[in-house]
Amino acid sequence: MSDFIEIEGISGFGYHGLFDHERKNGQSFSADVKLELKDKKASKSDEISDAVDYSQVIKVVHQILIGEPVNLIEHLAQIIANALLERFALDSVEVVVHKANAPVGLPVRDIAVRIKRSK
Repeated sequence: MSDFIEIEGISGFGYHGLFDHERKNGQSFSADVKLELKDKKASKSDEISDAVDYSQVIKVVHQILIGEPVNLIEHLAQIIANALLERFALDSVEVVVHKANAPVGLPVRDIAVRIKRSK
């Protein structure tokens, strides 16, 4: 059995995309993460020192969303996954990056990319 932490709706204003107007004007992006924990100490000990610090996870994801522009949200999701796997004691991470205002020519509620990566 695994333990999971899920955080939804981490948002930030970034300049990701293929088109000049996306790089110039920017837009809102959001991400959801599902963390599979290597160490199940926190669920047994009830001690904060054994837990993954959610606030740090959120800060890492937010900094990437507002950080260096990339062309594709697939790549943005990969950068987030790599950063979380490197920084926290996780077995795997699932990342969903949402680009609700993607320039696709017709109205859509959301466009998202979901990836799952393991150590």
